Order: sequence, then structure tokens, then C-alpha cells
Amino acid sequence: MVKSRFAIVTHILTLLAMFDEDYMSSNDIAGSLNINPVLVRKEIAELKKQGLIESKEGKNGGVKLIKKAEDIKLSQIFNLVKGDSFTFGLAKNDPNPKCPVGRQMNTNLSNLYKTIDNNIEQTLKDTSLKDFKNQF
Repeated sequence: MVKSRFAIVTHILTLLAMFDEDYMSSNDIAGSLNINPVLVRKEIAELKKQGLIESKEGKNGGVKLIKKAEDIKLSQIFNLVKGDSFTFGLAKNDPNPKCPVGRQMNTNLSNLYKTIDNNIEQTLKDTSLKDFKNQF
């Protein structure tokens, strides 16, 4: 889930950064992503809640960035889409607590996942949305 949401949200924000003077419709954004506009609107709602974009209704409406692209780090995007979960998930069922492996599995995996997420965040923290946008 994190992998696809990170790609979608980064794509949306990069588009908005490239056309920072314009309001873009969810249909236009969805066309660039080649996905259903409903999925775009879902992410737009979250980006609005996080204070990264604003929207305007009407014929020339849409969304645009309200933060400067250089002030948005890719690590922020990662943490936004990751939320309280890990990049990787635990099994849906709890392992057997009587098993010597099972009783420690989720704890050990959680510690590993924290390390992985911290490493991802450290890698992304030095790249701003502007830096990323300039690669296009």
C-alpha cells in the first residue's frame, strides 16, 4: 500500500509543482497518472488535510500547491502515506505464542521494519519536491 500511495502522491505533488501557477483538475491529474480520478480525489483530500494544497471550485477550479516545492521533502511525503504503519506488514494472524519463533516474530519484524523505515526516511530527507521536479 505504501509503495503505490507514495508513487501516486509524489506524482500528484510533482505535477502541481511543475504547474505551480495553475489550478489542476483531478481529471487532468488522473490523466497523467493513468488512474481513476476517484483515487486522485482521495489523495487530494489527504493533501488538503495536511496543508500542502488548496482547492478552488468552479469552471477554472482544481488544486494547487500552497507550500513551496523546496519546502516539501520526499521524507514528508513518505511519512504522510506511511502513517502509523510500517512499509512492510505483519501477518494478519498472530503467530503461535507457544512457539519459540512465533512468540518473538512480530517483535523482531517490527524492530526490523522500524530500521528500514528510518533508513528510507533518511534517504528521502535531503531531497525536496523541487529537486525531484527538476529531474523532469
